[in-house]
Amino acid sequence: METIPYWYFNRAQWTACRDSIPMTLSEKDITRLQGVNEDLSIKEVEEIYLPLAQLISYYINAYVQRQITVTNFLGRFGQKVPYIISIAGSVAVGKSTTARVLQALLSQWPKHQYVELVTTDGFLYSNAVLTERGLMQQKGFPLSYDISRLIQFVSDIKAGSYQVTAPIYSHIMYDVIPAWSKIIQQPNILILEGLNVLQNHTDNHCYAHQVFVSDFVDFAIYVDASDDLLQNWYISRFLKFCNTSFIHPNSFFHHYAKLSDTEATNIARNIWYTINYQNLKAHILPTRERAHLIITKTSNHAVASIKLRK
Repeated sequence: METIPYWYFNRAQWTACRDSIPMTLSEKDITRLQGVNEDLSIKEVEEIYLPLAQLISYYINAYVQRQITVTNFLGRFGQKVPYIISIAGSVAVGKSTTARVLQALLSQWPKHQYVELVTTDGFLYSNAVLTERGLMQQKGFPLSYDISRLIQFVSDIKAGSYQVTAPIYSHIMYDVIPAWSKIIQQPNILILEGLNVLQNHTDNHCYAHQVFVSDFVDFAIYVDASDDLLQNWYISRFLKFCNTSFIHPNSFFHHYAKLSDTEATNIARNIWYTINYQNLKAHILPTRERAHLIITKTSNHAVASIKLRK
């Protein structure tokens, strides 16, 4: 008989796991946290994300107690070691919304007030470097990231460094902003969101180092959905961008703002199949089973099921 390493929960079973933890987010908060192409409701937060935040809080409490035990044994008191949560999944699946909701919920948990959120987009090589290396059409693939810099960042965070800086990425400029950085000072929790947070050397032969981002992660989440849904969500999001952020004169994709819906749909579908879908199948989806928890979505970004590693 095949061993199944996960507990499976349908939506009702998962919701039933929630204790009497009060909802601390308002309708206004939910609207602010939802993504460009998502209709996030308070019901979704209460039934899915609040139980998840509660579970993670239990994991963190156990982690903190273990740290206290170890530091007592070693006679080294007072060192703060952040708990790192990673969130992976395809483009357009809703990783950013999941990350923002968890940050908002965990920030209001006792003793978890300082929760930072960093996306790995900032660790992409600049467009100039990608162009020089012929990688602009593989942006988001493993080769397009400064993995050494990303690993140094999470290593410094995990080492308890007092102040660590993270590069910032502009989705309007479609590039890293060299003069900007985010300062992080010993958070209780760091949420790291990105395509590549579960990848290791088996995902790309170019990795020469033997340490990976996933080595520093305490709890890994993968947000999943069917190929058809992902494609539809990507195209829908692209169409919305054509009428919003692409209109900005500094947008890298400003030339798309004048497209008809039919033209924009065709371009978005082509980008999906030639870039994002290829990256998903080759580099992102193979990392799914490394996650501690897998969230599977259905239509309208509603969560249909949860798998939790035993």
